Amino acid sequence: MRPMTESEYVDFLRAGTRTAKLAVTLPSGRPTVTPVWFVWEDDGVLRFNTGIDTAKARSLAADPRVALVVDLEEPPYAFVRVEGEVRLVRDPPEVRRVATAIGGRYMGLDRAEEFGRRNGGDDELVVEVHPTKIVAITDVTG
Repeated sequence: MRPMTESEYVDFLRAGTRTAKLAVTLPSGRPTVTPVWFVWEDDGVLRFNTGIDTAKARSLAADPRVALVVDLEEPPYAFVRVEGEVRLVRDPPEVRRVATAIGGRYMGLDRAEEFGRRNGGDDELVVEVHPTKIVAITDVTG
């Protein structure tokens, strides 16, 4: 087991179609975890879309602190845990841009625009996760 370098964890976060498991605290105080499709962009910010009226959006508006993990679920096992604070963005062109990038990553470039339209509407927003702490471990099996 060893820590990843920054370039290794950036490559890990961008590889394939792993989902992030996002932990938030609901307004009731109850914690919850939900999978999200995401992109890690060159500015060091992790972004994903969610609906304006979702439990995630309400929770993040009430408490912007988050934690998420992206992991490799097979040997040699690895994970990146990101703790941070979010910024909620309702700018329609940005919502569409992020939705299209995510659609391309998870559904293929030939369907990127389709998913951009579906997930980039007026009832959606972008969640920007600005990391405050990153723990990245690779080769857990040694």
